[in-house]
Amino acid sequence: MSTLLTSGRLAASVPARPRGAAVERWIDRNLRWLLPGPAVATMFLLMVFPLVYTAYLSLHEWYASSVLGPRFIGLQNYVQLFARDERFWPALVTTLVFTVGSVTFTVTLGLGIAHLLVRAFPGRGLARTLMLLPMIATPVAMALVWMTMMSPTIGVLNWLLSLVGLPPSAWVSSPKSVIAALLLVETWMWTPMTTLICLAGLAALPGEPFESARVDGASSWQVFWHVTLPLLRATLVIAALFRTIDALKV
Repeated sequence: MSTLLTSGRLAASVPARPRGAAVERWIDRNLRWLLPGPAVATMFLLMVFPLVYTAYLSLHEWYASSVLGPRFIGLQNYVQLFARDERFWPALVTTLVFTVGSVTFTVTLGLGIAHLLVRAFPGRGLARTLMLLPMIATPVAMALVWMTMMSPTIGVLNWLLSLVGLPPSAWVSSPKSVIAALLLVETWMWTPMTTLICLAGLAALPGEPFESARVDGASSWQVFWHVTLPLLRATLVIAALFRTIDALKV
């Protein structure tokens, strides 16, 4: 009997847990869903919903000025685009050529510059700062500068061509050279971004594989090809993905 009385007094003396503790436990259990929730909702509103709605409209005939709702026409828009529009396939080929060229040049140059800037040398901080100038320059100012450089009459690019005995080029006004001109500007503008990505990847690489390769007598090229590139594969994929998405928008 005394044991029961003592247990009853102890149970009565222990206060009930506040409701806030239950809320905290619920938050702890569901924190992995709560944190990415706003980002997922924002992505859905800004990306998924517009894509789904665009796919819905592609199956309908509708004009913004029409007072009637969209009229379902099935795949007629796609038939018109792929089979009857003569401009689609040349535009697609041009876009693919520009995208492949832009990604190849920017990622290759970015990796090469990052491989040089990751080493310690006098003025490395200044070199890294100067490398970022194309990214921080105003797009309007860059466009004016490049238009002046590509001018058929006063452009410095044609002057450089004349130094090596090549004829002047129309650059942006000729269909034969406009892709090359755009690739030149695109490479100059976005190589710093891929350089930064590659610099971050190189800085995060472990040092043990490089030390082992040097002990085994590997040359600098062998270390780069067989050690650096495999370890940097994920970083290069990310850089190429960013550049592909951006180049397809042009």
